[in-house]
Amino acid sequence: MIIKKFQGKTEKEATEAAKKELGDGVVVMNVKEVKRKGLFAFLKAPIVEVTVALEEEPDRALPVRKTAVNPAASSGTGEGTGKFKDVKDHKTEAIEEKLESLQSLIEKQLQISEPEKESEEEKTAGEAEEKPEDSNVRFLKLLYHTMLENEINEKYANQIIDELDSVLKPNMPIDYMLSNVYQKMILKFGQSEGIVAPGKGPKIIFFIGPTGVGKTTTIAKIASRYAVEEKKKIALFTTDTYRIAAAEQLRTYANILEVPFRVIYSVEEMQQGIEEFKGFDYIFMDTAGHSHQNVKQREAMNDFIRAVDEKLEKEVYLVVSATTKYKDLISIADAYCGMTDYKLIFTKLDETTSLGNLLNLKLHTGAPLSYVTCGQNVPDDIEDFNPQKTVKMLLGGNRIS
Repeated sequence: MIIKKFQGKTEKEATEAAKKELGDGVVVMNVKEVKRKGLFAFLKAPIVEVTVALEEEPDRALPVRKTAVNPAASSGTGEGTGKFKDVKDHKTEAIEEKLESLQSLIEKQLQISEPEKESEEEKTAGEAEEKPEDSNVRFLKLLYHTMLENEINEKYANQIIDELDSVLKPNMPIDYMLSNVYQKMILKFGQSEGIVAPGKGPKIIFFIGPTGVGKTTTIAKIASRYAVEEKKKIALFTTDTYRIAAAEQLRTYANILEVPFRVIYSVEEMQQGIEEFKGFDYIFMDTAGHSHQNVKQREAMNDFIRAVDEKLEKEVYLVVSATTKYKDLISIADAYCGMTDYKLIFTKLDETTSLGNLLNLKLHTGAPLSYVTCGQNVPDDIEDFNPQKTVKMLLGGNRIS
């Protein structure tokens, strides 16, 4: 695993420098502002430092860096925009802020899990037979149970434990073990992938998924971000003609956002609507929620997705609830996977204390995670999926609201 730090005026600039050096496969581990040094440092804006990781592949040759990134942006500190430095001791630097509370939690739990004080004779005998890796074993057991309590599927929990166990050495410090598993789990999640800007609009964004997951509300939250914050031209369509309330709900949101709204009854109507708004940036398409086991309804929905002209760009998002049982999630994901490629949106994170299904579904489908929602408030209760925060919670850290 390669771990490096990159700096830039913004997080985006530093991340781009990382990708230029290491490739698009890098995963951001940590982001923080760094104060400039020097006599007039207070007059200068802080710089952003990102720590990235890259899983090394066999026989992978890294590009040789010949020139500094954006040297013209260099300041009096001697650290130019995009400049990076190797992280030689990532146990104490790379993810220190993310792991501080977790380490104390693990150490406390390890102490609690110690057996009751042995008799002097048992203690003497135990010392003679104690193996150097005993502390590692205790840590692995605690980590394993923590993941199961957070409803990470046993298969994936075992994979993580096996990967960690293969790199452990006797009496390895807890901070190293914890940072190692933290990094590996973030790499398993990968980067959040939201809506990609259209090359030439409109881009058609389909939202699919079962009933009761909050699909329509999620569309309203995302539409609000693009219409209000990013000033994009958007239209809202719905093919959900089964539930009058769902269509009226989306119509209400469209009126509030002052964007066009259409109820679509057929593929032909959809194509006409797309032509009507061909000068727009996005068309957000709500679809009927139904049982994933209803093949007829599923195929009817897929007709709309397939009917989008190949000349137009489209993205499909599968919206699922974090409260859904693991087996049902797998069944839902498999049913829709046979229709189209999709990205994942998880809703109702505020209604569960266990987030293991986010990792379970990511590893089962390989689909990128895009957004998560944590309440009914529009447009506030939605955010880009944050792998660092999620892994911290999965490893037993405090729940972040």
